[in-house]
Amino acid sequence: MEGPQKPMEIQVTFPENLKGGAYSNNMTVTHTREEFVLDFLMVAPPAGSVIARIILSPGHAKRVVAALSENVRKYEEAHGAILSAQEPPGQIGFN
Repeated sequence: MEGPQKPMEIQVTFPENLKGGAYSNNMTVTHTREEFVLDFLMVAPPAGSVIARIILSPGHAKRVVAALSENVRKYEEAHGAILSAQEPPGQIGFN
């Protein structure tokens, strides 16, 4: 019988071109049976553009939601309630 498994340490590299991050002020979410697609946008009327597309499995999407919920809770404990932003007027669509 085997003992408890040791957690595996995974070394992750961070590409230089991603270290500055990207600002997004909007996001669209679509899904199929097999995946969730998150398109992050930078919208500055009258135009906008997709700055990143992240594709997740349904199981990983659920873990992302849990991680975001936990971090919003921690943020609000430290800094106070976050006010929800109003939805931008009009409809955003892709060309």
